Amino acid sequence: MGAIRDYDQFACHRCGESGHTVRERGRFGLMARYCERCWNTFANEMAEADGATAAPRPAPDPDDVTWIEPPVCPECGALVRVYPTNYDRWVSLAMVELPAKDVPEAFRWRLTRLPDRFPIPNDIVAVRVRGIDPLPSEPVVPAHRMMCVPE
Repeated sequence: MGAIRDYDQFACHRCGESGHTVRERGRFGLMARYCERCWNTFANEMAEADGATAAPRPAPDPDDVTWIEPPVCPECGALVRVYPTNYDRWVSLAMVELPAKDVPEAFRWRLTRLPDRFPIPNDIVAVRVRGIDPLPSEPVVPAHRMMCVPE
C-alpha cells in the first residue's frame, strides 16, 4: 500500500487503487495518500466525530471593501468563528479561548498556522486537541456547539 506503481502513481491507503485522483491528503505534512472517494469518506467520518459540520465561509469579493463580520449561529444568535480543519472540513468555534480544564475533551480545538509551503488563502486551520492532554491552565478554543444555548 502506498508503494509506487507504474507511471509513478501511488496506491490509495484505504482501497489500494491507483490513479490520477490518488494524492497526499491533509494539511500538515502527509496524513496519507487517498483517492478522492476514500478521502471524502474518511474526512466526512472525522468531521462527524469531531462536530466539524459547518459550511465554509463564502470567498470575499476582492472589490468589496466593507468590513466582514463574523457569522451568527442560527440557533443561539451568538457570533462564531468558522475555520477549516486540517482534514479540509469546516468547524464553528467559540469567539473566546478557555482553560483546558473548563472544556470537555470532545470540544477542544487549537488554531494553528499552516507552514508556508501550502499555497492556500486560509493560513490558519483548526486542529482538534487529542492524544496528549493539555495542561489544565493551557488555553484551547471550544467548539461553538459546547457553548450554544438555543433561544
